[in-house]
Amino acid sequence: MAATTFYIPAINLMGSGCLKEAATAVESYGWKKALIVTDKPLVNLGVVGQVAELLSQHGVTSVVYDEVKPNPNVTNVEHGLTILKDNQCDFVISLGGGSPHDCAKAIALVAANGGAITDYEGVDQSAKPQLPLVAINTTAGTASEMTRFCIITDDTRHVKMAIVDKHTTPVLSVNDSDLMLGMPPSLTAATGMDALTHAIEAYVSTAATPITDACALQAVTLISDYLRTAVSDGKNEQAREKMAYAEFLAGMAFNNASLGYVHAMAHQLGGFYDLPHGVCNAILLPHVQTFNAQVAADRLGDVAKAMGCDVSGKSADDAAQICIDAIRALAADVNIPAGVAELGMKEEDIPTLAENAMKDACGVTNPIQPTFEQVCQIFKEAM
Repeated sequence: MAATTFYIPAINLMGSGCLKEAATAVESYGWKKALIVTDKPLVNLGVVGQVAELLSQHGVTSVVYDEVKPNPNVTNVEHGLTILKDNQCDFVISLGGGSPHDCAKAIALVAANGGAITDYEGVDQSAKPQLPLVAINTTAGTASEMTRFCIITDDTRHVKMAIVDKHTTPVLSVNDSDLMLGMPPSLTAATGMDALTHAIEAYVSTAATPITDACALQAVTLISDYLRTAVSDGKNEQAREKMAYAEFLAGMAFNNASLGYVHAMAHQLGGFYDLPHGVCNAILLPHVQTFNAQVAADRLGDVAKAMGCDVSGKSADDAAQICIDAIRALAADVNIPAGVAELGMKEEDIPTLAENAMKDACGVTNPIQPTFEQVCQIFKEAM
């Protein structure tokens, strides 16, 4: 096996009530003024005010940028950067799910390296670490609070740029499951299926290692055991905490083993139609794994076992099919749409979507490299 690197934030706070510990940690770093990058719903829920007050108790002032879109774009990054510079902030806090985290990473990266965020598309294009970033997570899905992945929409090209850069790794990640109790069922389902996608894609990735395998399979088990409850009973503290651990484990897996064609294709749907990322992943996941099963059947059998399925005595192909059926069943149980046509995807756009998917950095580690025609076919089957 070739030499590998394992990326993770230096400090990761987990569990109910750990937000208070985070404020103490921030004070210890000596930073003075934060740019809080978030979205309007969290302002309206009072979560942003709660964090700002907690910071002030520890001698840290803050300003808020709350215009982040569900699919953050280049304009979001530019606006946030202007507020950061005008207020002379010396660090950034991302508060929310994947959208604020990704936007904050992009702001912090450009603040330290100059230029525009479009300059950093691809892998490790920056020269130096971003401005310090503290990522406070409120959803159990993207794991952007602890990864080196940053996804920003370029509206001029209608594509999601994949920025994979060790310099976007936050200094401190915070997963306080108390902040997740208010997540609505639809968001809980979409982010949970996003985490499942991370775990499965990392497990079948060509860059998988024994460390990422262990993280991925444990994540799959936790999601299989607790996602349905988290969706049906959002105030269930145990389910919320287990899902927070699950998404973090899945993040540890894909942050180091990378992803595959589910994400490469989902990014195109999100960028082209402005669709929710987790839902796109959930719909595409069984279709891409059906394609991958021709080379990764054994691994998908392992995933089936992690999902609680009995595959004893089954052939590798049959075990892989049991895995794919279990993925579909979980998606159906948490009310994921059956196909992307329901979300507005048009068949005439498939060639463009497929062409862009084949350029996405996430596809490089897929267990088998599809042809253009095969990507088009997967999109058609997912409709």
